[in-house]
Amino acid sequence: MCVGAMAQRGCPRSCIILTGDCTFFMAEETKVVGATAETRLRRRLRFLRTRARELKMIGKALVSTKHPILVHIIPMRQCNLACTYCNEFDDFSKPVPLEEMKKRLDALADMGTSIITISGGEPLMHPELDEVIRHMRRRGMIAGLITNGFYLNKERIERLNDAGLEHLQISIDNVVPDEVSKKSLKTLDGRLVMLSQYAVFQVNINSVLGSGVKDPEDALKIAHRAVELGFTSTVGIIHDNNGQLKPLGPRELEIFEEVMALGKRSFSRFNEFQHNVARGREHNWRCRSGSRYLYICEDGLVHWCSQQRGYPGIPLAQYTPVMRHREYSTKKFCAPRCTVSCVQQVGILDNWRDPQNLNPMPMTPPATPQAELVQIGEVRGDS
Repeated sequence: MCVGAMAQRGCPRSCIILTGDCTFFMAEETKVVGATAETRLRRRLRFLRTRARELKMIGKALVSTKHPILVHIIPMRQCNLACTYCNEFDDFSKPVPLEEMKKRLDALADMGTSIITISGGEPLMHPELDEVIRHMRRRGMIAGLITNGFYLNKERIERLNDAGLEHLQISIDNVVPDEVSKKSLKTLDGRLVMLSQYAVFQVNINSVLGSGVKDPEDALKIAHRAVELGFTSTVGIIHDNNGQLKPLGPRELEIFEEVMALGKRSFSRFNEFQHNVARGREHNWRCRSGSRYLYICEDGLVHWCSQQRGYPGIPLAQYTPVMRHREYSTKKFCAPRCTVSCVQQVGILDNWRDPQNLNPMPMTPPATPQAELVQIGEVRGDS
C-alpha cells in the first residue's frame, strides 16, 4: 500500500497519495454489516483499545520528537498482480525471512516507533505474515496492513483477527476490471462483504482520481459501496513518478469533495494539504521523513518514503539517533509538491516547531547492484 520509488495509484503498496494509503491512525470507528453479535462486540473492543493507543501515540509525539511515529515496512516485494501503472513489484523475489523481519521490528520498537504499516508487493503472499503481525503487537506497536485483497477469505480474515491486526486498507482502482488494473469493485466486492461480516479490525477502502483514470465516477461508486458495507472511505490522487502532484479537473474536484465528506470525522481529513493536492497547489510544510516517518524496503534499508528511495538508503541496523535527528532537520527538496499522504499526516504533529535548516545528504548508492522491479507497459504519469 506505501512503498517504492514508483508511479502508482492508491497505495495497495505505497503510501503515495492524499488521504488513502496511510491513514491508519485516528480513523473513526467502522461498523460491521451482517456480522454476528460476537463479531460486533470484538470489533468494538478492538476499536476502543486501538483508539486509546492512538491517543497515547499522539501525546507521546507531541512531548518528544526523538522517535518515529509511523513506519512502512516491506516483507514481500513479489505481487500476484501486474497493474500497468505500478513499477513497485517483481515476480520472482522471496519473502524476507521471519527472523530477519523480527530483527527489523525489534529495532523499530527499540526506537520507540508507534505505528507500523505492512505493505509490498503483496504482503499476504508472505507465508508467515500472521507471525509478523503478532510480533508487532507483542512489541507494543499499532499494526496496519495494505493489501490488494485477492487473498482474503473467511479463514484468512479470522487469522488476521487472531494475529491482532488493527487496520487494513484495500485500494480499488475501478468498478470493472480493465487492461490497466484488475483491482476492481466487481472482482473484490465478495471479499469486501466477507470483511464486513468477519473482520474485527478497522477497514478502509481507498479509491483514486486523476490522470489516467478512465471514469472518475468510479471513485464515487466505490466510496459509496465502502460506506454501505460499514467501512471508512478515502480517495487518492494519482501523482507522477516522483510523487509530485497533478491538479484535478472540475468534475474530479466535485467527486473528491464528496468522497472526502463521506469520512469527514476521520483525523486524516483535518489538514489542508489534501485540498492543495487536489488543486495542484504547493503546500508549505516541514517533511520529517527519515525521522518521524520511515520507509523500510525489503533489503532493510531506510528511505525517506516510497517515492524517494535512496535518501538516505542506510541499513536499519546502522541507522542511529544522530541520523534520525539530521533528517528531522533536513529540508526536503520534494516537499512543496509532495502527495505522500502518510508523511504529510505525520508532519502535522511537528509542523509548528523546529525549522529545517539542513540540506539533504547525497543519495546513497546500493552496496550491490539491485534487481530491477517489474514494470509492465508504460508507467503512467501518476498511491
